[in-house]
Amino acid sequence: MYSLKYKVTTSTCDENGRLKLYSALQMMQDCSEMWLESEPAVKEYFHRENMAQLLASRQVEIMRVPSFKEELTVTTSVFEMKPMFGFRNTFIYDAEGKPCYRTWSMGAFVDMSNGKLKRVDDAVAKSLLIEPKLEMNYRDRRIILPKECGLMMEPVKVMRADIDYNRHVNNANYIRMAMELLPEAFEVKDMRVEYRVAAKLGDTLTPTVYEIENGYVIALSTGSEASAIVEFM
Repeated sequence: MYSLKYKVTTSTCDENGRLKLYSALQMMQDCSEMWLESEPAVKEYFHRENMAQLLASRQVEIMRVPSFKEELTVTTSVFEMKPMFGFRNTFIYDAEGKPCYRTWSMGAFVDMSNGKLKRVDDAVAKSLLIEPKLEMNYRDRRIILPKECGLMMEPVKVMRADIDYNRHVNNANYIRMAMELLPEAFEVKDMRVEYRVAAKLGDTLTPTVYEIENGYVIALSTGSEASAIVEFM
């Protein structure tokens, strides 16, 4: 298990002094990326093979939203490994060790030269530390769009600030864009996101909002293809 310490600071807070979901997701991403430091054989292999692990889906259960100045610990651990996919838990705990966010995610192993899935060598895969699957309500990673027509919203232009070092829209930024379309009084308790076709600098994302029982599904699409589908409940 790999962990990082954080504090809820001004820049990570919303207008009520509570941690933004966007900021919590950034903490999770950072911890998951830095996890490679604890697996030097995997890090060297990915570098040599020009590979990366790209997030394909994530589910987040929000137990409690931390407030300004709270001390937090983010942990991440791999609970299953397949030749082209890895599965991990990433939890955020408060100072008392109680979980504020419980998540699981699936990452895809990709050849960065062509963007296609690539198998991880068996020996490297077997070298990984596999840890127990943590307790949470595991839901399907696939999100089915409602059959009813959704409400198409104003297109969003992908800006330079949205791009990360993989040269596409950073995963947390899709969530930030989608949350702008939620009713102001809506409080997210559970979130699922499925990442499909990565959006790049200069692309235009067209959001479509579907109202479902107890929440909303928002598809962010480039042309006819969904880049990300987010469910908020």
